[in-house]
Amino acid sequence: MEWEAPAIILRSELQGETSLIVTVFTQTHGVSRGMVKGGNSSRHRSIWQVGNIIMVRWKARLAEQLGNFTAEPVKIIAARLLDFPLSLALMTSSCALLVSTLPDKEPYPDLFNHLVRLFNAMAVFPNEPPLADYIRWEVLLLEQLGYGLDLTQCTVTGRKTDLKFLSPRTGKAVSEEGAGEWKSRLFILPSFLLNDHESGTLEQWKQGLLITTHFLEKAVFGSFHRDLPAARKRLLEKLS
Repeated sequence: MEWEAPAIILRSELQGETSLIVTVFTQTHGVSRGMVKGGNSSRHRSIWQVGNIIMVRWKARLAEQLGNFTAEPVKIIAARLLDFPLSLALMTSSCALLVSTLPDKEPYPDLFNHLVRLFNAMAVFPNEPPLADYIRWEVLLLEQLGYGLDLTQCTVTGRKTDLKFLSPRTGKAVSEEGAGEWKSRLFILPSFLLNDHESGTLEQWKQGLLITTHFLEKAVFGSFHRDLPAARKRLLEKLS
């Protein structure tokens, strides 16, 4: 059994003195794990850092075995972000969320493609972290996990315009008119979630992260009685 694919490194754990157990995310094979012999050596350590984009090869005698990874670097992301804490936090948060939520070996091509674009953007402009695109990626993650937000129309009036709020209970948009006296109980809906061409403001990024944090905690991690990954919590703290 073997395959080869572009991949993002999600996690790298020491195994023995020089080997690693590495978790990667690919377009066609989803979240996959493998052994990297000698991966922690001085020659190869820089390749197997979380966030790097690689061309990975997996080999095993049987499909259900852990198997072995070898790889060639495509883009070294981690080292470029070390001096840019917010971009680094975006990278580590997204990797931690994927490791914690996705089932093994199931493809999620939209999630993969969106994340590759995010990482490439951060590698080019590490001092301009794409917060709006990252939050849109978290909304996509919720959708792929079966907890998508409904931002198409007001859940009260049916209007498709003037959407200003979001219900924390249903995840559905609410218009200014539909909110009425319940405004204080609703999330403010940042406009960049309705328009992919908007980059948003600091206050809108905070509002967007509050929304995705709520539904990740409630619908995804809460159902398994688990906390958000520490890397995701750190992102919210840094933005605050």
